[in-house]
Amino acid sequence: MSSYYNSEDLPKFGKIGEFGAKDLAKDFFKYYGETFKDGALTEREKSLIALAVAHSMQCPYCIDAYTTDTIQKGCTEDEMMEAVHVAAALAAGVKLVHSVQMINKAKEVTM
Repeated sequence: MSSYYNSEDLPKFGKIGEFGAKDLAKDFFKYYGETFKDGALTEREKSLIALAVAHSMQCPYCIDAYTTDTIQKGCTEDEMMEAVHVAAALAAGVKLVHSVQMINKAKEVTM
């Protein structure tokens, strides 16, 4: 194995219930499947969201799965990359907004 994450393990995810907690796995996959069906958002839109979240959460398995899924659902490379940039911008913003706490504390300490 060349890395900790083995792409050959991705298809095994659907069988996690065989190891234990079978009912929990079954319930999870039912919920997961329902979540990604067309609703107020299309399956395509949900796939792009999942791709962005996969990058934000830094999950190689999810990046692999949702890169394939978004392509299969007709997303362009530009759409995929833009979704990743949205996730990156939000992640940066989450970090930067906490600087307000630092600024408040710095002012408190220096006054």
